[in-house]
Amino acid sequence: QVQLVESGGGLVQAGGSLRLSCAASGRTFSSYAMAWFRQAPGKEREFVVGISYSGDSTYYADSVKGRFTISRDNAKNTVYLQMNSLKPEDTAVYYCAAKRGRVATGLVYNYDAWGQGTQVTVSS
Repeated sequence: QVQLVESGGGLVQAGGSLRLSCAASGRTFSSYAMAWFRQAPGKEREFVVGISYSGDSTYYADSVKGRFTISRDNAKNTVYLQMNSLKPEDTAVYYCAAKRGRVATGLVYNYDAWGQGTQVTVSS
């Protein structure tokens, strides 16, 4: 099973950008669909974006379409989340997640491994 470590979070002003990275251990990264979820204080964890194990298919939550972009580099065992035009409502802890199989889903319980999370704070 993969182990995941996120990085790249921080404090940014509204309208700014951040790039999150998620590094995975293990030799089977390319057999996992990957996703980013986020959780704001007092709220449930919510799906943000997912990518298939080959990277040829992506799936975005409506709230981030056109602003966020997910990508992966299977040679580096890493998935990225480029976040542009950030809004205060994007403030949350962002989690990387791995799911065995080709296709990512929006369901928390489908995922087999999780990172520890990285804080993203967007000031107004």
